[in-house]
Amino acid sequence: MKFKKKILKNGLRVITAPMNGAPTVTALILVETGSKYETKKINGLSHFLEHMCFKGTTMRPMARDISTELDALGTHYNAFTSQEYTGYYVKGDAKHFKKLFDVVSDIYLNSTFPETEMEKEKGVIIEEINMYEDMPQAHVQDIFAELLYGDQPAGWNIAGPRENIRAMKRVDFMKYKNEHYVPKATTVVIAGGIKETEAMSFVKKIFGGLKNKSKAGKIKTKEVQKTAQFKQKEKKTDQTHMVLGFRSFDIWSKKNPAVGVMVSVLSGGMSSRLFQKLREDMGVCYYVRASNSPTTDVGSFEISAGVTNNRVLEVTEEILKECKRLKTELVSKQELEKVKEYIIGNSKMSLEASDDIANFLGGQEILKHEIKSPEEKFKQVRAVTATDIKRVANEIFQNNKLNMAFIGPKVDPKKLKNILKI
Repeated sequence: MKFKKKILKNGLRVITAPMNGAPTVTALILVETGSKYETKKINGLSHFLEHMCFKGTTMRPMARDISTELDALGTHYNAFTSQEYTGYYVKGDAKHFKKLFDVVSDIYLNSTFPETEMEKEKGVIIEEINMYEDMPQAHVQDIFAELLYGDQPAGWNIAGPRENIRAMKRVDFMKYKNEHYVPKATTVVIAGGIKETEAMSFVKKIFGGLKNKSKAGKIKTKEVQKTAQFKQKEKKTDQTHMVLGFRSFDIWSKKNPAVGVMVSVLSGGMSSRLFQKLREDMGVCYYVRASNSPTTDVGSFEISAGVTNNRVLEVTEEILKECKRLKTELVSKQELEKVKEYIIGNSKMSLEASDDIANFLGGQEILKHEIKSPEEKFKQVRAVTATDIKRVANEIFQNNKLNMAFIGPKVDPKKLKNILKI
């Protein structure tokens, strides 16, 4: 993968990744802001603002003007908000790059936040909140975050509470955008069938004249935990959706490659330990997956599953047994090599399209201000040893880092407390 990074005089970062012969091009604009940058009063504003950027600009006054132009180019376009960054993207035929980049940059720079559209969009966002609360597989992640971090930005829902959404005014959007959407907090990524010089020319023309200014920051997340804990939301469901997890490391930790390999030991493919145990041997779930989610100040290692309601306690015990096993036994050479090839092979397949490459490069740059190539990441994976995995397992899998959240019929809290230990 070939790419170049340049920083304009105003601090804006530009990454170009030409792909010879690629039929598409993706323009991705990222800004360092999300729900972790909010106060409790405006929780949900980052996400709401992202929605409003599609509701009209100085050049395209109505939402329909934006969607009609992009649809006529045959593009895929959308936006997203996370805890630490927000993104806007358009992917389309490489021959339309100039037009699609003009639209996505206009959305980012010149949104007008019309009040009539804002009032209508409040209803849309509230329905989005309702939708996710009706999806226990997704909503259990919110409950897990609340359990881990409590009443601070890392523990709040990205979409915010309904009462905040209803109370927001146009002035809130203007103020927030002015504080956070600044050049030095912005990364523009262009990947696909376009020349680097051509891409840079467009970026400089549109973004080069912006003035640099200060950026509002965020409060560091606090972590306080003394013993294992759990949080339950009772709901009549056909299966219990659960997240069992541990506090892990932030994105700066050199231990993350070992944690990543450990993730795949547990759930990397159908031959992985948890898939074999829970689905093939016990027949108690359809999905089970492990993941590691490092952020700039905290991290969490999570195991998620949707399991038979009356076997939640049994499943919890089995998952914890597999975690304990990693603390005491070295992963065999054969299994370790299989897992490494699984990670590298899947990583290569996930980097075949222009939007995949844009997200791979931009996701690293926006958080760490540095990029490792796929080859560098593969080298880190290959360097992980069985001893490294055992070491990080012993650091992470501890009672004072253990948490469990679930949605489903009530589980006896005394019985759960007795088995929730490692």
